[in-house]
Amino acid sequence: MNKLSQKVVKLLSKKRLKISLAESCTGGLLSSSITSISGSSKIFTLGLVTYSNQAKINVLKVPKKIIMKHGAVSYETCLSMVKNLSKTSKTNISVSITGVAGPKGGTKQKPVGLVYIGIKKGNKALVKKFLFKSKKRNSIQRSTVNKALNLVLSFAK
Repeated sequence: MNKLSQKVVKLLSKKRLKISLAESCTGGLLSSSITSISGSSKIFTLGLVTYSNQAKINVLKVPKKIIMKHGAVSYETCLSMVKNLSKTSKTNISVSITGVAGPKGGTKQKPVGLVYIGIKKGNKALVKKFLFKSKKRNSIQRSTVNKALNLVLSFAK
């Protein structure tokens, strides 16, 4: 994680890009992985942990009907999170994360390890769905952060 975080900070600094993050199931781990790198203040603008549905609705302005219809862990919610974060933060790159980190809380439709990561740069927005095999909370969170950092690297190039 640390090497990836260093790469992200270095690349975004070089390209003079700013980043903002909205995390749910990772609880600030992505923000922490970036801000643990010296020089991150040049690129890191905002990190929100919108863990509850209420926070997603009130802070990130995710329409309540999206969460009611699709659930907090969904493509639609993740896309709304990243688009609204981008509007609010005015950063070059925005990332949103929502998922089921477990070990409890999974269902047949939304099993433990299901995670959506949204990324937006300019007019380009993308939401990727991941299903991590591990049922260990820490492992799911760390794998999610690694995927998110790799997405940032590919988007920032």
